[in-house]
Amino acid sequence: MASLTSTIALNDGNSIPVLGLGVYLAESDGEARQAVLWALQHGYRLIDTATFYRNEEDVGKAIRDSGIPREKVFVTTKLATFDHGKEKTIQACQESLRKLGLDYVDLYLIHSPSGGKILETWGAMIELKKLGYARSIGVSNFNVHHLKPLKEAYPDYIPAVNQIELSPYLTFDEVVAYCQKEHIVLEAYSPLTKGHKLRDPLLVSMATKYKKSAGQLLIRWSIQRGFVCIPKSVREERIIENASIFDFEISVEDMKILNGLNENLITGWAVIKGPWLP
Repeated sequence: MASLTSTIALNDGNSIPVLGLGVYLAESDGEARQAVLWALQHGYRLIDTATFYRNEEDVGKAIRDSGIPREKVFVTTKLATFDHGKEKTIQACQESLRKLGLDYVDLYLIHSPSGGKILETWGAMIELKKLGYARSIGVSNFNVHHLKPLKEAYPDYIPAVNQIELSPYLTFDEVVAYCQKEHIVLEAYSPLTKGHKLRDPLLVSMATKYKKSAGQLLIRWSIQRGFVCIPKSVREERIIENASIFDFEISVEDMKILNGLNENLITGWAVIKGPWLP
């Protein structure tokens, strides 16, 4: 059975922890720093931020203040849509590193396909990897019709990760199948459906059977599907709870039930359905 220290191999030879902390909407007035500190203190080793979140400085401070060696923490940040294009991408990554106070990030993602200039931007991402600014590179909110042209243009640099919203209520089966075929690791954001489904009677009943919360069941579902999972919280007790999912396993029968709950529930950004903008 997996644990909080478990990792998943990426297609570039690196590896990523199976569970991490997302810091979307965590305020940069110290809230994000405290959340990251708590997460690191309780065993998390993956922290996911973004230029758009405006809290990279807090994340960097927390990592330094934690006393944990840099190489033991997997740091992800993301390129904002307004920074697409070769030169802007390079500059944006360097600015993120400055704010984080780091020499490199473990994973740098194109946050959304909606910024356009995807092929030019991906070329810059490859350059960042070659320069050592990003150990791994990937994408976020990319659909199959975004990923296929990328592979055609850069067959030797397939994204290592595609971070998309995933839950039993939003399974994106076609995207998942394509990514698994191409050895692109899927990373699930908003795995708790932003709370919309935490009172679903079926989910609550099943969670009770395992003596877990509905949220823990949703996170465990992601892990058992082979996804990296990055639930967001700024509360210490919730950060602890979200990581307490490695002491049980959802049965095959219950996984089938959960896998059948899809209702295409997008609770956040719907850019994954947007057009291909080369």
